Amino acid sequence: MPFQISRITFAKNFKMLGLFDFKEIFTAGMILFAVIDIIGSIPIIVDLRKKVGHIQSEKASVVAAILMVLFLFIGETILSLIGIDVNSFAVAGAFIIFFLAIEMILGIQLYKDDAPETAAIVPLAFPLVAGAGTMTSILSLKSEFATPNIIVAIIINVIIVYIVLKSSKKIEKLLGQQGISVIRKIFGVILLAIAVKLFAANIQDLF
Repeated sequence: MPFQISRITFAKNFKMLGLFDFKEIFTAGMILFAVIDIIGSIPIIVDLRKKVGHIQSEKASVVAAILMVLFLFIGETILSLIGIDVNSFAVAGAFIIFFLAIEMILGIQLYKDDAPETAAIVPLAFPLVAGAGTMTSILSLKSEFATPNIIVAIIINVIIVYIVLKSSKKIEKLLGQQGISVIRKIFGVILLAIAVKLFAANIQDLF
């Protein structure tokens, strides 16, 4: 009897695993990791810690996760209300990702924002983690990948964000400025390729 119960449980778990595509989770996770660029943001995080003395890592991570998941579900509805389809948004997202990649590869700043003064929800959860680039990427991913896989990818990235926020000083010492710069450039190239693929996949559906 116990063997039969365990076999049924295994069958149910296996069926649940079938709902997820690990290749999609990995790809979506890598895209979000590159766009969020939490490693590249370590100097900003360290600077924030110096200014305010304490970073609310747990709060920032939870709020960022809620924002991303909410946008995944209602982002398309918001777009439809203003008369924009997902393909158009995905193409626009490809341009944003392209310029983010250029910033990372060339070490320049195209997007300028006001210097953050607090380390609460703003600017950590938004716009540092769940910023415009992240939100655009989430909707762009939705046009290609299954929603459960994107949610798992978001959760994985939020866990990484939390770990980095908690141990930003140690990571900065370990990698150094040069190490962080190299990582930014590598993910910049990955983002550039993603932007091209995203553009090519969605531009045909507009005509």
